[in-house]
Amino acid sequence: MPLVSVTMTSYNHERFISESIESVLAQDFDDFELVIIDDASIDASAQIIQKYEVEDPRIHATFHETNSGYAKTRNDCIEASKGKFIAHIDSDDVWAKDKLTKQLEVAAYNDDLVVWSEGGIIGEKGEALEENFTQQHRATSRKKSGDIFEELLRGNYILGSTLFYKRSNLGAIRYDESLLIASDHKFVLELARNYDFYYIAEPLAKYRIHGSNTIVGSSSEVRERRRIYAMERVLVYDEMLRQKNRAISNKTKATMYAQMSWAHALFGNSNKALRFYLLAVRCNPYSWSILTSGSSFLKSMLNLKVRE
Repeated sequence: MPLVSVTMTSYNHERFISESIESVLAQDFDDFELVIIDDASIDASAQIIQKYEVEDPRIHATFHETNSGYAKTRNDCIEASKGKFIAHIDSDDVWAKDKLTKQLEVAAYNDDLVVWSEGGIIGEKGEALEENFTQQHRATSRKKSGDIFEELLRGNYILGSTLFYKRSNLGAIRYDESLLIASDHKFVLELARNYDFYYIAEPLAKYRIHGSNTIVGSSSEVRERRRIYAMERVLVYDEMLRQKNRAISNKTKATMYAQMSWAHALFGNSNKALRFYLLAVRCNPYSWSILTSGSSFLKSMLNLKVRE
């Protein structure tokens, strides 16, 4: 049985998947298996994967007959894994050659930690971009190690392709297959409810931006992804508030309610938007950011009523 199961989801990444696979095979630690599940790609991804599988016995590939979505594919990867530890990588991202070694060094100290790292940002052709991953997600000053459950409730800043954790610690935790975009966020929240995280400041992975695979940017596709993520985050927050309400500080609840308010406003649900805004004010009436956002909120509601 391998010590580490590296899980890779694949969908229409024929331009990038070879580099991604090779970055895993080039690790300076070799006691791992590479579980690849292709989610019914319509490009040459499957043929590329099959070529590597023939060449390297550590690779175990499965091919979905119909497209099942990211969360289902990631869950299938987890179910197929056999190692003590699981590490994630997307088929358009790239690892540093010592990524697993450095995370295993942390696990040797405490194997219940969820280990993750900083990530570099690259473009379609592999060119390095200026910001790193946490800078892009405005998280440079946020808590990254220890109990970060409440930090993650304020927004997700974990690079999924750096996640490393003990498989047995998952229990029933899986990616929520009802969510299109927010399943990553919910997954790390559920891990953070039970385990401390450990952050390695060195960028051990490179996150590739291309097309609409991000919620950062201004293109119409990216804006639509943000809209979907905003409403899915309402569902995630609603579940977290029901399950862990007493464990969440009023300050964090206020941030959550404010974000839920803006999501409903975005979709024209004025009554729900106002309800969650008032809940945010009640939880943290001295928050300047929430109070000052009220005037903009009321203006947007007024404009919505006029349009109606």
